[in-house]
Amino acid sequence: MKGKIALAATAASLVSLAHAQGSVTLYGILDEGITVVNNEGGSHNVKMESGVYRGSRWGLSGTEDLGGGFNAVFKLENGFSLDNGSLGQGGLMFGRQAYVGFSSPYGTLTFGRQYDATTDFAWDFNVAAVASGYGFHQGDLDRTLGDRLDNSVKYRTPDFHGLSAIAMYSFSNTPSDFHKGSAWSSGGFYEHGPFKAAVTYTYLAGTTFDPYAAMGMRTFMGRTVVIRQGDDVTPIEESFALDSLGTLGVGASYAIGNVTLIGNLTNTRLKYQGDATVMQVYEGGVTWQATPALLTAVAYQHTRFEGNKWHQVSAGAYYSLSKRTQMYASVDYLKASQGVDPVTAYDFAPSHVSWQGNARVGILHNF
Repeated sequence: MKGKIALAATAASLVSLAHAQGSVTLYGILDEGITVVNNEGGSHNVKMESGVYRGSRWGLSGTEDLGGGFNAVFKLENGFSLDNGSLGQGGLMFGRQAYVGFSSPYGTLTFGRQYDATTDFAWDFNVAAVASGYGFHQGDLDRTLGDRLDNSVKYRTPDFHGLSAIAMYSFSNTPSDFHKGSAWSSGGFYEHGPFKAAVTYTYLAGTTFDPYAAMGMRTFMGRTVVIRQGDDVTPIEESFALDSLGTLGVGASYAIGNVTLIGNLTNTRLKYQGDATVMQVYEGGVTWQATPALLTAVAYQHTRFEGNKWHQVSAGAYYSLSKRTQMYASVDYLKASQGVDPVTAYDFAPSHVSWQGNARVGILHNF
């Protein structure tokens, strides 16, 4: 009897200790569906794609109580494809997020591979991406899709009457050049009742850009990228090592009952071999929580870049079968100006007609 009492007391102590020390949570998202595309490289396509509306992932997050309102925090998040089980983010084990740090009444300080301020604060204002997983801004040059910075230190202030801010720096880790390959990101976010707004800026001291794959541009800064004759595409100068990229974003939303009006604009400056060019995106749309289970969204975005124009309309509907499982359907229509082969997603080949459209049905499961 004494042995049983001692064992029970020891077990109770261990449970109490585990509770005092903190917790670890396993979580994930599974997203799979079928997409139809009107024209990819000159041909119609029907394909299965994973992680379109929300990137398929699994992760571990945890906290440890250090006392005095201080906590150790960490997150390890792996991205993968349900199509074939391959790793996402270029094959990285924890390519989505990998960081450790501290939270306190004075804010949160973290170190590792993390989302930049543009993603943290501007994501919700990319209303086309709410409507469709393919509805991100052209080429994602303005980093509204969900982009990360490696080797980064990030500080986020506590919420002060609805206002919070982020400051972040990414080290190049290059012995010969501290600046080249580094980056920094900052932003402010405000929320009061039905109103939300954000201003963000992210700067990269060097990155690569493929104008044709990302945006269907056959020329870039006066240079020929590809030559297309019919369905034959001849690469000339596809990848450009940019000197820098800086993107400024402003977004806001206002909820009126079950309807939310959302808008944003971004201004992105690219510098290459001493020359500079600017891309501008204007976007607006609306979401409607038609029922507790049904969310619908529609959006329009207009892009201007190097004398070219893109017009895109996105729409989607999302129905919750349970708290953890959704079915969804979405459509996108993108039309570009003459001389551009429009492309609505990174993993699509550019269209060989003046527009590209897609339709998708999918299932989303959270655990």
